[in-house]
Amino acid sequence: MSSNGDDYLDGNAVAGEMTEIFVMDVTAAEGQCAHCATIKHFAEAHVYVKCPGVVARCAVCGEILLRLAYVHQQVFIDVRGLTYLSLDRSLLQEYGR
Repeated sequence: MSSNGDDYLDGNAVAGEMTEIFVMDVTAAEGQCAHCATIKHFAEAHVYVKCPGVVARCAVCGEILLRLAYVHQQVFIDVRGLTYLSLDRSLLQEYGR
């Protein structure tokens, strides 16, 4: 289900939360929507932050790609909406690894 309004941000809006968890910049990753099979960079996702946690939706079909929520000392990440998320290992050099 997609939103009809323009109240979303792009995938870069989740960069801060994701870099707390992942060493690499996940917004540069390429992912495939499990619903419509579109392949795009995560930065192109529509990210909604006016909800408990963060929700990223496919820019094409509007289905949920990722949910991220902090509950006390735990971080919950639901990526059922992604068939895969591909990170470029050459970018690890930027992070000293």
